[in-house]
Amino acid sequence: MDTCGAALEQSKIRYFQRQRSRDGLSAMSGTLPHFLQEPDDAYIVKSNPIKLRCRARPALQIFFKCNGEWVHQNQHTSLEHTELGTGLKIREVMINVSRQQVEDFHGPEDYWCLCVAWSHLGTSKSRKATVRIAYLRKNFEQEPQGMEVPINGMIVLHCRPPEGVPAAEVEWLKNEELVSSLEDINIDTRADHNLIINEARLSDSGNYTCLASNIVARRRSATATVIVFVNGGWSSWTDWSECNVRCGRGIQKRTRTCTNPAPLNGGAFCEGMSVQKSTCTSPCPVDGGWAEWTMWSVCSSECERQRTRECTDPEPKHGGRLCDGAALDTDNCTGDLCIQGGIKNKKVISELFLREFSNDVALYSGLAAGLVTVVVLVIAVTLYRRNQSEYGVDVIDSSALTGGFQSFSFKSARQGNPLLMNSSMQPDLTVSRTYTGPICFPDSMEKELIPEPALFDPLPDLKVKVHSSFMVSLGVSERAEYHAKAPSQTFPRGVVQEIGGGGGTLRGRGKSQLAPVQPVLVSSMMTGKRPLRTSGVFGHGGGRLVVPNAGVSLLVPHGAIEEDTTWELYMSITQQDSSALSDEGQEILLSPEVTYGPPGLTFSCPVALTVAHCADVSSEDWNIKLKRQTQDNSWEEVMTVEEESTSCYCLLDTQCCHLLVERPGCYALVGEALTQAAGKRLRLAAFGNMEPNFLNYSIRVYCVDDTPHAFQEVVSVERGRGGRLLEEPKTLLFRANSFSLQVSIQDIPQFLWSIKPFTTCQEFSFSQVWCSSQSPLQCAFSLERYSPAANQLSCKISVRQVKGHEQILQVYTTIAENEKDTVPFFTQSDCTITSQTGSRAFKIPLSIHQRICATFDTANAKGKDWQLLAQKLHIDRNLGYFARQTSPSAVILSLWEAQHQERGDLDTLASALEEIGKVQSKHSTSADTLDRISKTIPSSDSTMNRSSEELDANHT
Repeated sequence: MDTCGAALEQSKIRYFQRQRSRDGLSAMSGTLPHFLQEPDDAYIVKSNPIKLRCRARPALQIFFKCNGEWVHQNQHTSLEHTELGTGLKIREVMINVSRQQVEDFHGPEDYWCLCVAWSHLGTSKSRKATVRIAYLRKNFEQEPQGMEVPINGMIVLHCRPPEGVPAAEVEWLKNEELVSSLEDINIDTRADHNLIINEARLSDSGNYTCLASNIVARRRSATATVIVFVNGGWSSWTDWSECNVRCGRGIQKRTRTCTNPAPLNGGAFCEGMSVQKSTCTSPCPVDGGWAEWTMWSVCSSECERQRTRECTDPEPKHGGRLCDGAALDTDNCTGDLCIQGGIKNKKVISELFLREFSNDVALYSGLAAGLVTVVVLVIAVTLYRRNQSEYGVDVIDSSALTGGFQSFSFKSARQGNPLLMNSSMQPDLTVSRTYTGPICFPDSMEKELIPEPALFDPLPDLKVKVHSSFMVSLGVSERAEYHAKAPSQTFPRGVVQEIGGGGGTLRGRGKSQLAPVQPVLVSSMMTGKRPLRTSGVFGHGGGRLVVPNAGVSLLVPHGAIEEDTTWELYMSITQQDSSALSDEGQEILLSPEVTYGPPGLTFSCPVALTVAHCADVSSEDWNIKLKRQTQDNSWEEVMTVEEESTSCYCLLDTQCCHLLVERPGCYALVGEALTQAAGKRLRLAAFGNMEPNFLNYSIRVYCVDDTPHAFQEVVSVERGRGGRLLEEPKTLLFRANSFSLQVSIQDIPQFLWSIKPFTTCQEFSFSQVWCSSQSPLQCAFSLERYSPAANQLSCKISVRQVKGHEQILQVYTTIAENEKDTVPFFTQSDCTITSQTGSRAFKIPLSIHQRICATFDTANAKGKDWQLLAQKLHIDRNLGYFARQTSPSAVILSLWEAQHQERGDLDTLASALEEIGKVQSKHSTSADTLDRISKTIPSSDSTMNRSSEELDANHT
């Protein structure tokens, strides 16, 4: 090879010498070759050869030398031309280098080439140009990692591109858009391929990708999600609110919000209380009262005297009313005998004296006659009371006689109810009427014994004028006089309320002596109680479990149970006396004790437990707590409803409480009244049936906590007795003002039915009603008809709390002696089935549910995340609970499902999503509602795009 090279070198020198002699003139002015273009470093991409190029002046010849060896002349491509200005020759030479040549070369350095140019004075060499095979590996040496940083913190995303020749250049993409450090001085991309954001802003949240590229390929790293979060901060406390009572002891509160700043993008929620309550005392208004009149003044020259009084007994305080009336009193001190000129003549005085004397005689005569009348009446009453001693009434409380009657005015409109007996009887109740009913005056609050209803024999030969259209309607002809004389043996002297055995019915004839009767706790009569329990088998698809007729249900979300796993879940209501209440006696049970299980079951997300309650939550006079039973059968407080908790969530509606819980167990709502204005709802119902003797008719009035479970106990008892519902159940608000509850029967047709005197009103003490713990309270009235022909009964039952609300039950019924109808069974819409599994249990189709979660669980710089979804669905309290969930949107939707299981539909959800600003509402059908929701949610995954026909089919 060296011999060939030397020979080639010698031949080239001889060739140049011949050219030099041929061009002698050029030789005289010749110079060494000067390279106008030298070969550049090159990269072979895939299998494409590269071209190396040289150009020199003056150049008689140019040859390439690669890796120390001359390239054969026939591999060169030469171009030659003469420069016009100087006449010098310019020569350009090119060669091709293939991938195979580079791969076959195995040297200590890269494949290289240079070119050598000849002129008349000698040779010149160009620079070495390297030739390398270009490539870019697939895997990044270091990919950026997602991170969460607080606002104003530093963001550093590391990126080391894949190995490549030539070395790859790095660019950064944010949400698929190029990040430029030239446009934003807060961003630096020059530090060893890393992306540095000096002070994080909310707008810096997004998906970042490292992009590496060279002449061969372009590589993308895994996407790193950066979330810039804002930790919540408390605002300043508001001023204390006014005391919630006008006078006396009440509560006042102040609030603060987690808005300084508000937590964003998963930032930590504020710790601590958002509401503070404090007791307060408002002075009660004191109305003014007049003090005593002063002494009369001396008679003036105008024959007048004066006296005064002051409004100081007491003085009006705290907004109390001023005294009514005049503070100055003027009187003629001569009996109108004084005139400006002096005294009238004696004749006038005499006439006045005679006139006054005659008036005094008439007055004293009237007083004497009245005194005689009173004496006669006292003697008559004394004889009458001695007459009645045979009935066992030795002492009658005078307060029952002198207490008087109080008028009540009410207007009732009765609607037809197919469940009520004789609902076709529609008396005209549209006109207001005033009736008079007795008011009970118990001896004390603690006294609970009420005299048993008794029947007095009618007085013989009692004549009463009758003018009653109601008597005509009952089939009794109207007469000028009605002789109410009947043999005394047809009327029982008393009835005994039998608690044992008979289930508390009023039956049988007792002794002639009146026995005291106390309102009955129905639960004490119920024997053999079985716990209300339901169960169902649930899998990964989730479902809903319902306790029939109890207002209790459990919603298990989709995915809460692992795949390929099934559990038999159960739910029950405890029937025995509650042990969840504290020993201090300030708490009452507001809901039944509900247990779900089995114990030890774990869910991947919270389940929604719905429990009915009886608290009046329209005011803030309650402190309501959720309690859970521990393994040693004691009770622990889980949370207070108004507080924020990360272990449990409580959404309190008017009649139900929706709980998000994660642990199986026994739960109950208890409440403590903060003021006397706190109230709970009572459900009132009246049932009746004939007693075995076909003369007595028993009316039973129940007062129970207004929960479906409590009322079903009443239904159960009355079904066994054969009772019939006499009036639609009504609701009464019972306040925590320590006053008792009175039940009275009024407007009984007095010539067709009778009831014992002084038994028309019965009473429950405050503690009986307030601490009833879901147990029904019952009082009974026994009426006796004078004749079997009287087969219709009309009366009113007043249920009222002393110094509180009142409710009227209007009874219109027909007495059928051979009728055996039982009480209608009240059912709810959630009682048709006890369990549903899979998609049938949910209002939101699974595909829609998944798309909502995918949309709102992702951080969005515009604030359209799960917090906004919660706000639009009115579930925007205690957001810290949702923040700790893997999918906050899924938990929010589960709570929405539980809240709207009865009356809700998808249209409310669609409207909430539209308010966020996605689409306009213009549909109304259920299928269109699904389509609205589908259009509202932008799908980031093509697998989630379903046509409206599929959604319609799913909904169907």
